[in-house]
Amino acid sequence: MKIFKFNQFGSNLGTRMLGADVREKLVPLLNAKEKVVLDFEGVDVVSNSFADECLAKLLLTMSLDELKQCTTFRGLNDFARKNIALAFKRRMLVAEVA
Repeated sequence: MKIFKFNQFGSNLGTRMLGADVREKLVPLLNAKEKVVLDFEGVDVVSNSFADECLAKLLLTMSLDELKQCTTFRGLNDFARKNIALAFKRRMLVAEVA
């Protein structure tokens, strides 16, 4: 099991640019077919833009079920949890329309 610590990128994760950079670092761990703990301890803010760019865009290359199988979340506050859930929901709605 690998642990991916989001706090190494700051306590406020807010921009799409940062989200894309973090996703690039996360994808090789996900491709290694080992369970990855997405650790948000020490992170105060996860914006919807960051959540979409970093996490929800993973749905462009894998299904939600595949993502659930290879990841687990830890240390999310309520604000971050809601923004991440909203980003996934919006991304899945876009996929259904396309």
